[in-house]
Amino acid sequence: MIRPARIFLDPEGWPLHVLAVGYAVAAYAAGLAGIFSANLLVNLLAVLLLAHAMIIAAYLVHEAGHNTIFRDNARNARLGRFMSWLCGACYGTFEDMRYAHFRHHVDNDDVVWFDYEAFLRRHPVLLRIIMALEWCYIPAHEILMHAIMVFTSFLIPARRNQRARNVTVILIRGGIFLAVALYSPKAAVLYVVAYMILLQVLRFMDSLQHDYPYHTTLFEKDYQPPHKGDSEWEQAHTFSVPFSLRFPLVNWLTLNFGYHNAHHARPIVPWYRLPALHRELYGDGGENVIPFGRQLSIFHRYRVTRILMEGGDLAGEQPEGAAFLAAAKQGHVYGGNAASFLTSF
Repeated sequence: MIRPARIFLDPEGWPLHVLAVGYAVAAYAAGLAGIFSANLLVNLLAVLLLAHAMIIAAYLVHEAGHNTIFRDNARNARLGRFMSWLCGACYGTFEDMRYAHFRHHVDNDDVVWFDYEAFLRRHPVLLRIIMALEWCYIPAHEILMHAIMVFTSFLIPARRNQRARNVTVILIRGGIFLAVALYSPKAAVLYVVAYMILLQVLRFMDSLQHDYPYHTTLFEKDYQPPHKGDSEWEQAHTFSVPFSLRFPLVNWLTLNFGYHNAHHARPIVPWYRLPALHRELYGDGGENVIPFGRQLSIFHRYRVTRILMEGGDLAGEQPEGAAFLAAAKQGHVYGGNAASFLTSF
């Protein structure tokens, strides 16, 4: 007989992991079935369900990357790979995602390979197209980043050895999507809508969690991060963005990812224990919390200007640390873009 306590890292909370995984799989299957329905109301509900299934799958990739689910890291990796297929992050490897995200935690830095600001400045026509689409709330900037992930082994020299795998994944997922599009163009469009909702939610959650700059040092072995290991600096430049402190269960919609200070303080704590850890470390107040209303206001108001962090109505460079938090609480920062843990470059 299999004993969950021997498999799962948390002998008490493992049913909540099972619930999250089961929900992601069941909601994904139901959402896929629903987008083929002839009933428009069913289509609408199916798109929302499918999008949320992918959101939960993405945050389970994050949990698996931190090894918070199983005692055995290999089991965490297998679950992470499976969930990456559900949320469309499987073109690169799970190990690459985990490595890039660990660098984020260990280095207290956003280390990347792709300098998207320089790229967009070199391609002004593309930049204008992206800005126009973003004005219409189409996550074009995020789509660009995920498109690079689709062709990761052909664009990133350090990953050329992954080309066979990369092509296989492209053929499988591309073939399935083409078959769906030929059978039901409406279902294909609805899947794309659900995927764009996923991208919007992920970047909304990521946008204000740090004021870190990014450095194109992902593959540089000799890079010395200026704040590596400085937990005090890390906490000062990390901010929490829960939907609500008063009604904590609503934060389960994104597996409590908004409790970001608590997550960075103890990255091995599973998602369902983060609210309690937040209260333990920071109390019931909202000192390091950016209110949800301000999150929405910033996301809407600066959806175009945040692409290159310039222009708009904010003068000078964005503030940092405590000054950033104070400004964010007033809605006076741009926030970040294109920094999802699903993009490992």
